[in-house]
Amino acid sequence: MPPISRPTASSLRATTWEEVRAYYATLTERPLDRGTAEGWLREWSDYESALSEAAALAMIDYTCDTEDAGKRELYQRFSGDILPRAEELSVALAKRLVALGWAPKGMELPVRRFRAQIEIFREANVPLLAQGEKLGSEYQAIVGGFTAEWEGGQLPIPQLAPFLKDLDRGVRERAFRASTAPYIAARGQLAAIFDQQYALRQQVAKNAGFPDYEKYAFASKQRFDYTPDDCRRWHDAVEAAVLPAVERIHAARRKRLGLDRLRPWDMEVDPLGRAALKPFTTDQQLIATTEQVFVMVDAELGVEFTTMRQEGLLDLGSRKGKAPGGYCETLHERGRPFIFMNAAGTMEDVMTLLHESGHAFHAFSSHALPLLWQRNPTMEQAELASMGMELLAFDGLRRSQGGFFDEAEWGRARREHLEDVLFTLPHVSSVDALQSWIYTSGQGHDAAARDAEWCRLRSRFDQGADWTGLEAERVGRWYRQLHIFLYPFYYIEYGLAQLGAIQLWLNARRDHPAALAAYRRALALGGTVTLPQMYQAAGVELVFDRGRMAELVAAVEEELARLPE
Repeated sequence: MPPISRPTASSLRATTWEEVRAYYATLTERPLDRGTAEGWLREWSDYESALSEAAALAMIDYTCDTEDAGKRELYQRFSGDILPRAEELSVALAKRLVALGWAPKGMELPVRRFRAQIEIFREANVPLLAQGEKLGSEYQAIVGGFTAEWEGGQLPIPQLAPFLKDLDRGVRERAFRASTAPYIAARGQLAAIFDQQYALRQQVAKNAGFPDYEKYAFASKQRFDYTPDDCRRWHDAVEAAVLPAVERIHAARRKRLGLDRLRPWDMEVDPLGRAALKPFTTDQQLIATTEQVFVMVDAELGVEFTTMRQEGLLDLGSRKGKAPGGYCETLHERGRPFIFMNAAGTMEDVMTLLHESGHAFHAFSSHALPLLWQRNPTMEQAELASMGMELLAFDGLRRSQGGFFDEAEWGRARREHLEDVLFTLPHVSSVDALQSWIYTSGQGHDAAARDAEWCRLRSRFDQGADWTGLEAERVGRWYRQLHIFLYPFYYIEYGLAQLGAIQLWLNARRDHPAALAAYRRALALGGTVTLPQMYQAAGVELVFDRGRMAELVAAVEEELARLPE
């Protein structure tokens, strides 16, 4: 039988479910044995690469403009109708391959993942997952429309970020309250969305034979190398090994600011009374300078970032109607990444772009692999790429090397970032522990109980600021954590990867070229190796224990002690 005429991402932008089903039917009907498997896999991979790119473009269009009804409708058609139903047909194709009792070379781990996907798939879950996607888009539409009244006008929430660093404490407090007010006002609406998501997710788990959604999520994310109990052990290790260092940083901040207690609006201002770092003023400047940074770090990285700029694959600025947060989405047919951000001129924006660029470089590196499933890393692998790049590229932020900061500013930026590296770990613990509690406690259906548990966890993991009288603001913090609404149980990856990134940084201090080469080799492996194998290829290890975590925290504190104030 001759090869199927393959649709492209462009032709699939307007596709219907009936057309998608018909194409899968041709693959289902084709003869399959070890002799024909290679060509059959290639055609399946090419089709799903095109379909996923068409869906990704619909998502990108919508998140860049959540107020456009047409873009929302197209996004929901893919996310809520086509993709969940296509998964059912994809599982059927995976069953055909698995039934051969054999994995083509380079597909051993993807076939293992196929088996795991087959084990948990239930047809009854297809409409439930589709409904969950629609609820997620409702959440994005609500929070994407949030603005704050500021100086007589309305600003998107991300554009208040610079004012949280203002030297005037009153300005900082106003900015904090303005940025949290929309989430407080919409708490009931957002809680109602999550109520529905919770019920759907627990039913999905039940349908698949799991006692709760946490266990289902670990199986669906194919986390073969660690368990929920390992995550709880990780939380305890963070409490023991990281929180003392964080408290030392906060104590120094209190002293330098001359305060008896820190409030939430005191956490980002420079403690020595210097104006906030302003690394760039326009999106174009952010792009151009970052491009120079990557050219300095590695010529090939520079070429890849230049390609993204030239091909219009960067949307970085904040504006009304744009969804919150940042992401890097891979366009699998063309082998290109797309970066989405909400920049407002801060140091954090620079780090976000380095982070998302790490994902982008992962997409470039793994695209050389022939099949879609080989190219797709796990989330844990992907986050090592992104968080590792934050630290590997940091030296390039010096203006003398084409970066954003002169030497004094670079030292300040380095201090801010390394402190944030440590702050990340307890925050990850809070978010991950909340999700575990929601889906395993038996009380996750209760909005008030969820809020109370969040406050309890924040009291455990976030003791730097005094939130007296700000209970509603503290509750509102988890409603702006979009991962909980859109990507449940996607957060521990950041913590694991942060510890891996510290190791990459320590390796680079000893031999930067060798560390960067190992990093790139690890990225090129895509999804063909296990998580520990990918970490090993990068020259690092997964860390769950208190002792090793304490060693890495100590290395960060030693570097902080060497930096000038």
